[in-house]
Amino acid sequence: MDDITFTNTRFDPDLVAFHGIAKEMAKSVGYTADMSVDAKLAQLLRLRVAQMNACSYCLILHTKAAHDQGIHSAKVAHLASWPESTMFSPAEQVALAYCEGLTDYDLAGFPPLHQAMTDHFSDTEIAEIA
Repeated sequence: MDDITFTNTRFDPDLVAFHGIAKEMAKSVGYTADMSVDAKLAQLLRLRVAQMNACSYCLILHTKAAHDQGIHSAKVAHLASWPESTMFSPAEQVALAYCEGLTDYDLAGFPPLHQAMTDHFSDTEIAEIA
């Protein structure tokens, strides 16, 4: 992959105070990256949202983060087809469906997705995933 060149056509968060502002906003509401939900699952969800939003910057960032966290490359490659894949556990499948429901803002279909989460995750984990 070293021969691939990526040019960010959106904005460069390092050229503005974006990271600092984001850290301050997160700090102001008590959020930290130390969560009770599984870190690999959280990273898969971030990557799936990046796929759904078709954000090249986010895809590069979260694909690298998934690799750095030791998520198998086949799982990353098959993430977009997770409903048809056998690589994802039932908990991961429920979390991915929930994540997609939130990202698509599907109000009608959301209550069953939220209910399914309670079979696999605590209230704190559900809040962190959201």
